[in-house]
Amino acid sequence: MNNIPKIIYLSHGGGPLPLLGDKDHTEMVNNLKHIAKQIKKPSAILVISAHWEANIPTLTSNPAPEMIYDYSGFPEESYNIKYPAPGEPDLAEKIYSLLKENSIEAKLDSKRGFDHGLYVPLKIMYPEADIPCIQLSLMNNLDPAAHINIGKSIADLDYEDLLIIGSGFSFHNMRAFYSKETPETKEKNDSFENWLIDTCSSSEINEVERTNRLIEWKKAPNSKYCHPREEHLLPLHVCYGVAGVACKEHYELKILNKKSSTYIW
Repeated sequence: MNNIPKIIYLSHGGGPLPLLGDKDHTEMVNNLKHIAKQIKKPSAILVISAHWEANIPTLTSNPAPEMIYDYSGFPEESYNIKYPAPGEPDLAEKIYSLLKENSIEAKLDSKRGFDHGLYVPLKIMYPEADIPCIQLSLMNNLDPAAHINIGKSIADLDYEDLLIIGSGFSFHNMRAFYSKETPETKEKNDSFENWLIDTCSSSEINEVERTNRLIEWKKAPNSKYCHPREEHLLPLHVCYGVAGVACKEHYELKILNKKSSTYIW
């Protein structure tokens, strides 16, 4: 690979709240601003969002994507958020071709816009909205091995200064966010996060074991408490598939009063 991309799996918070000054997202907002300052400004961004699932991997090829307000029950200003970044159809075509070359059926979607898994973190990191962006869907079978394989299939993408973002949430139990924390629920949150951090960052784990741990993530302590449904974890699997190694950095954050994490390759 001639141009190794920067790869980030991030926890993107609760809906549009990070953009509304919510105090329980302060650590997340500050962390994303910090990361943006630490890395080279990308020429384009590929986002694998937890908020888009399709039968087969699907890529946005819309040159001027509109906004998708895929949340409800938030203040009116939440539905006036704008992030007018252009699309990048050529990048979408390149990734589509790589998937096909690796025997993964895929398709291009010329009409879909940006969901909040893209514009919430990017409006914090790159508020100028001047970097072309595309999205890649999850597969609605939610198969962890298949998502690692998607990442592996695009690892040879030759695109200078590309940033790949897996936009999810390392803890995603909606009921728990709005329930009183107890020592038991804190331990459940902490035990899974500690397992995930070790899995993604430990240099003592070889890649066969790391891959197997991610595929068998449901065997991790309190996995199904932290992820009753796994769509917010699987962008991590795509990121790891691209990188194929332990992350270089990780951050532990409190978001909505839950321990969460972000990983950088």
